[in-house]
Amino acid sequence: MDDFEQMLQTERVSLERFVRYRLPSREDADDVLQEIYLSAYQKFPQLKNKASFKAWLLVIARNKCNDYFRRKAAQLEIPVDELTETILSDSRQGLSERSYVQETLDLLGDKDKQILYLYFWKEMPQTEIAKKLNIPVGTVKSRLHTAKQNFKNQYPYPTGNMYPGNGTKGECTMKKLPEFIPEYTITESSKPPFSVKWEELMGWFLVPRPGEKLSWGMYDIPSRKCSHVYDMKVTGKAKVHGIEGIELTAREASYSDKSDVIQRTFVAQLTDTHCRYLATLRNDGDVRNYITFLDGDEFMPNWGFGEDNCGNEINLSPKGDIRRTGTIVTSAGKEFLLDIVGRYTVTIGGKHYDTVCVMDIETYNCGVVSEQYLDTNGRTILWRRFNRDDWAFDRYKKKWSEQLPENEQLTVNGITYVQWYDCITDYIL
Repeated sequence: MDDFEQMLQTERVSLERFVRYRLPSREDADDVLQEIYLSAYQKFPQLKNKASFKAWLLVIARNKCNDYFRRKAAQLEIPVDELTETILSDSRQGLSERSYVQETLDLLGDKDKQILYLYFWKEMPQTEIAKKLNIPVGTVKSRLHTAKQNFKNQYPYPTGNMYPGNGTKGECTMKKLPEFIPEYTITESSKPPFSVKWEELMGWFLVPRPGEKLSWGMYDIPSRKCSHVYDMKVTGKAKVHGIEGIELTAREASYSDKSDVIQRTFVAQLTDTHCRYLATLRNDGDVRNYITFLDGDEFMPNWGFGEDNCGNEINLSPKGDIRRTGTIVTSAGKEFLLDIVGRYTVTIGGKHYDTVCVMDIETYNCGVVSEQYLDTNGRTILWRRFNRDDWAFDRYKKKWSEQLPENEQLTVNGITYVQWYDCITDYIL
């Protein structure tokens, strides 16, 4: 094996993640990767400093991704000179601009983008669009109507779209969380589960979109007392390896000791299909340690999810991967087990919520199962964690059924899991 092959083998995983984060489909990414391999092989003799191989390789990858988006721009008849190179290289969804309007366009399909561009940017009459695209005027009107509606549905600040008790989308107001979690009941519904759009950041409940903020609390069970409060907010846009995302901060504080504070920073990305982490900031003493999706085993176990770290799906419907009857749960033998398992009425603090239960089986941590009850807006009403009976036995020296004998239990694939703590957000207050 020559030097090039050895060095490429070492960086192959990082390179594939770099490209697949940018491009809209795995097939397109594989094609571009082949172009990168060929170009890198041909140019390798020109590389003087072999220690900079990874950075040099990623420059080639970035340029090939730019070429891909230029070809897409040509197909959509959007002149490249109207878009900067930086913009072309940023978004996995395709062509984007640093405005809410252009970012929303990125979420649309090619036909929607094309007809909106011709109608609004080029100000072409519908008859001229019909001639240019060689389609009837009636089809232009129909496609334009559909594209406008799709744009309206994706735009982050639609008028009149209110979340109960929280004001307009993106303008949530933090409320003080109670010291004890309100009494609640969970009642299974005879109605079939509904599909839901779940845009929250997995494990942290915040939607990574400009203007969003919330508080959430962690409540020990059976005491029901709040142990920690997390105040979260989006602070703006950020880039990780040239990929545009949203930066958010989390202020973690002990409920009983407000001076016991930990500050966290994340960068996440929300697309029309997935929500995922791009990076996290950790303080190691006096060193600020940035960990990104290219950092392999240091990043993936805690922050990665899905094939190629695509993130969690946001358009959820029951798949049948996880089945639940009462407290008995069975699952398919596959990775990334997250599924809607039923419809439930959650009554908490005197309010009733129609929800679906999303179960997560050991995707974050071996031996951990969670229940997440989402309402029709895709917002979390209640989140509950269950530990496998022998989880962290070496540390606690007791099974969880012995430590917390009063807590609820689930049987998952024949194994006992015990409720440990619950979480609620100020969305329900």
